[in-house]
This record gives sequence, structure tokens and C-alpha cells, in this order.
Amino acid sequence: MSTLYVDIETYSSNDIKQGVHKYVDAHDFEILLLAYAFNDDPVTVIDLKAGEKLPAALTAAFTDASVLKTAFNAAFEITCIGKAFPELICKDQWECDSVLSLYHSLPAGLDAVGKAIGLPQDKQKDARGKRLIQYFCKPCKPTKTNGGRTRNLPEHDPEAWDVFKEYNAQDVVTERAIRRSLLWLRPDKDEHTLWLIDRAINDRGIRIDTELAQKAVEISKAYAEKLTARAQELTGLDNPNSVTQLKKWLAINGHPVDSLGKEAVSELLAEKHLHPTVREVLSIRQRLGKTSIKKYDAMLSSVCEDGRAHDLFQFYGSRTGRWAGRNIQLQNLARNYIPDLDVARDAVKTGDADWIELLYDNVPDVLSQLTRTALVPAPGMKFIVADFSAIEARVLAWIANETWELDAFREGRDIYCAVASQMFGVPVEKHGVNGELRSKGKVATLACGYGGGVPALKAMGADKMGLSDEELLQTVTRWRKASPKIPALWQKLETTAIRVIRFMQKNVGARCWVVPDKKIGIQSIKGNLLLSLPSGRYLVYNDAAIGKNRFGNDSMIFKGINQTTRKIEYLETYGGKLTENLVQAVARDCLAVAMRKLEARGYKIVAHVHDEVICEVPDSPEYTLDKAIRIMTEGAVWTKGLPLDADGFESYYYKKD
Repeated sequence: MSTLYVDIETYSSNDIKQGVHKYVDAHDFEILLLAYAFNDDPVTVIDLKAGEKLPAALTAAFTDASVLKTAFNAAFEITCIGKAFPELICKDQWECDSVLSLYHSLPAGLDAVGKAIGLPQDKQKDARGKRLIQYFCKPCKPTKTNGGRTRNLPEHDPEAWDVFKEYNAQDVVTERAIRRSLLWLRPDKDEHTLWLIDRAINDRGIRIDTELAQKAVEISKAYAEKLTARAQELTGLDNPNSVTQLKKWLAINGHPVDSLGKEAVSELLAEKHLHPTVREVLSIRQRLGKTSIKKYDAMLSSVCEDGRAHDLFQFYGSRTGRWAGRNIQLQNLARNYIPDLDVARDAVKTGDADWIELLYDNVPDVLSQLTRTALVPAPGMKFIVADFSAIEARVLAWIANETWELDAFREGRDIYCAVASQMFGVPVEKHGVNGELRSKGKVATLACGYGGGVPALKAMGADKMGLSDEELLQTVTRWRKASPKIPALWQKLETTAIRVIRFMQKNVGARCWVVPDKKIGIQSIKGNLLLSLPSGRYLVYNDAAIGKNRFGNDSMIFKGINQTTRKIEYLETYGGKLTENLVQAVARDCLAVAMRKLEARGYKIVAHVHDEVICEVPDSPEYTLDKAIRIMTEGAVWTKGLPLDADGFESYYYKKD
């Protein structure tokens, strides 16, 4: 098969940060340059801004199924070329080299990938690009020097334009070099199908109730002004939102504090003998600090001319293959617990903040809870929302073959009660006999599965249950004794990884099995450690080596992106973390199977959050929650023995059921 490498440079007055669909929605969007190369051919640049036409051989190749089209972040090229030349785009004939890089656990950016894999200088991205993109691809500020213009054109700097063409061509050179160096391990057909589904989801977008969002923003602004005025009245401060001013005022009033963060304010408000004025001021600060209101701004800025927000998901957004959120960030929407969401939504649409305060008291909290409900289906459609139940706990038990836990899932028992019963050796029933132990079973299940100890329990809030450190340690010990095969899995993953790194020669593809019946194994190829998954997919740990952990013992290290510095450096891992990566990757693959099956049967997905899918379907009896759940839990050949379960609801707006 012939390969066509493509890269384009574009102009739009809309910010690309809002997504490529919003970007091409701008009335002034246009493709400026199009660089391409077939196979090993030299790169050609078409200057569309100068009126040059696409050659016939190129236009024919765009629709020729025997020619594979590739680009780095192909979603951008597909959407932009599809806007300018809709007849040229056949989406299923494209592959994305950014996805290929992410599959290798490399960065998402062309420049960063080139440096990470050590491309020679002549193959790396042209460093002059940022300045040129800023100059030619974005609006400019009108000044006396530039004659008051709001856009830079080629004639304003012909020499820079020529350099821009060189930059455009070099991106194709870099992309081609990256692709060829990474093709030894590429996503399989199922992953490619999933990428196409991801493209369909981002193209489809999700409808925004702009009336609700706009009213929420207006109410929030009016209410914030009201609260600020009240705080000024109570404190006499010019700016009661100023941390410095408010700290000083609190100190004068007998409450010196080091912090005014959320937790610190909550702790202060919990004091019984707090002066009423101080309590009211702190309560105002707490309400003004409700950040979920910003979601409405994100919705309104992201929504396109079709009334929908697009480009909300980044395919392969993490090492495990899970998606990352973009723009609105649906993964961290506030929960809702108001019983009468319909009434609350109608109240907000009146735009009357006083009425909402009379009904619910805490206006920011109500607005925050309603953010989910601003996501709505199109007229004549409905949402079917289905969510895998306790998917990570099920996958962990399945991989480790912890039989009693799998039996509990198959029998439909409350897993937290089952865990507590196994830990304490007594029957535990929710709201029944020994029901007080269920909370310990729950926190242990959530905190201990990946090697977590007392700190992990505390991070889950176990210390706030009134448990001492000694009791927390006992909880960890009891959990590990109740589920011994899971700690054994941690150990086996760690020792196998170290053994493979230490003894296997580079470029040897032999695999050491960790869980043979699930096809989970570890192998070393080209100096990288590969963890094979039941689905046939791999997790990649680049340049794996042996290091020393904080206890002085041998540990596995690999090159990855430090989440704090955002730089590529050696990171340490261990059995519990490898187990977490493995379990989350398998859970992701379960969702991938469900997504492929739902799409194939007409349940069109418009969004997904963690292990939950949101399908927009015709409002008819043909599409039901029961059918969607059956499809979700069918699994695949490789999930044999994994007790999948799901739950959900049908609705005319999104919510947390």
C-alpha cells in the first residue's frame, strides 16, 4: 500500500484550544499551505493562499483506498481538509501518527516525539515554527506600525512566508521519520476501529442547552456581586476576595489563619463558637469559591454553530489507553443530589437568583449541580446512559483469579459487604447485621488493590471514619489476608519485569508469562518493556532499566513524562503500580469492546466519562436501557470468566443517577 504523508497550515480567528470544529467554524477559516509526500518522494508544498491548485494525482490519492493517508494529529487535517474540500475526505483511509506515538507511551507533540526518539537534526521539527504560526495563522493586534491591520498576509513579509513553506515541508519530513521508526509496534485493527469511533464521537459532539448555560452564568455573576457587596459591608474591606486582606481581617477578629483554601475554610466553619459575622464572611468566601460554575463558560465558548460542543475527548490520553478530557472536561463535572432537577433547571431558566436562593439557599451549589444537565439530546432524541459497575474491582479479581471475590460478583452480592465479611470472618449486610463493617470493606477495596497502605486509606478518607493509625494498619493486613492472590499478582509483575530487564537481551521478543491463561506477559523489545494485555494490546515502558528504590532494593525504572515537570525523565515503578496500569488498561479495553458493539447496533455515543457511555438515540421503544446494558456486558472472547455488569438510566438531560 502506498502512503501519503500530509501536513497543513491554516488560519482562523477562532482559537484552536476550543477544538478543531470550533476552529473551522470561523467565517475566515482557510487552509494556507498543504505539504505532502508519497512514500520516499520529496515533499511538495501547495501554496493555496497564492491560488495554487491541488494536483490531480493528489486529489485522486485522497479518495483512493489503496493509498493510506497519514498525518500527525490527523483529526486536524481530516476536519480542516473536510471543511475546505469535503469531497476529498474518506476518514477510514487515514491513520494518525500522534496516536502511534501515544501507543508507544511517547508525548503527543511532533517536536517532543522527534526529540524523545532521537531523530537526527535534519529530521526534527523546524524550531522557527512557533513564531511563524503566531504571525500568519492567528489574528494580530492592530498598531500604527502595521497600519491597523488585524491579520498578517504573505505580502506583509514575503521572506517569512518562504520560510513558512520550508517549515510546512519539514513537518512532513519529521512525521514520516517518526512513523517509520515506530511502525515496529502499531495499533491493531480493533484499535483503529476504536480511533474511527473516537473521531465519530468528536465529530458528532454533544448538544448544549445554551439557554440554561447562559442563565446560569448571568445568575452566578449577579449573585457573586451581591455576596461581594455583603462581604464588603461586613468587613469594611475594599476587596474581601483578597487573601491578604481577608487574612488580616480574620487575625484582627481573633482568627489568624495560614490558609484560606477550601479545607481550611471548612475547618474554620466547623468551629462551634465562631463569631456570627466571621462565620458569614467565611461562608460567603466558600460560596464564591465554587469553581464548577466555570463549566458553563467552557460550554458556551466551545459550542459550535450546530449548537453542539465537539472535540471533548483525546484518544489514548494516558499510558493505559484511557481517554483524556478536553475543553469542557466532562471527567470532573460536579455531582448532583438535588431531588427535583426539573424544578431547579426551570428555576435557573427564569434568571431570577432571588427565587433560586429562596428555593435552595445556596445558589452556587445549585448551579454547580446543574452543570451536567446542560448536556442534552437533540429534539426527538433521548440519552441512554450506561455505566460499568465496579469494573476495576472485577478486573483485578479476574486477573488475580481471586475466586471468592469473583463468586460474589457473579452472585450479585454487595462487594463491599463481601470484602468486609471476608476480612472480619462474620456475615456483613448493608443496613443489616454487622452493617457498620461495610464502610471498612469499601475503603479497603478502593485503597488497597494496588499495594496501598495506611496513606492510601487516609487519602480515601478512612481516618475521618474515626480509625486510628493502628486500626488502619489492621485494615490493610486484614484485606491482604482476605485477598492473598492480589498481593501475589503485585509481586509477580514486579519480579517478572525486573527479571526480563536483567536477563533478556535487547531486540529479543520472547515473552515471560505473568498470567498465561489471560495472555498477560512481559517482554523486552528494542530496550523497551512491553506488557501484553488480554485484548492483544500492549503497554509500553520505554528504555526500561534497573534502578534502586528508596529502600535500597532493585526496582524497575523507565523513561516517561514526569507529571509535575512535564519533562521526559526516568521514573520508578513497582508491582502495585504495574497492577494498577494493567487493571485500568483492561477496564479501558472492556469499555472499548462495549463502544464498538454499541456503535455497530445503532447506539450512537456522544460522550463517555470514565467507565460510562452516553448514547444519543431516537426517542422510541426500539432503543432501551436494557438492550444497551446487554450489549455493554456481552464482552469479547478474551473476557471469558470476567463477570461484567452495568447499570444506567434514560433521560432528556445528562445527570448523575
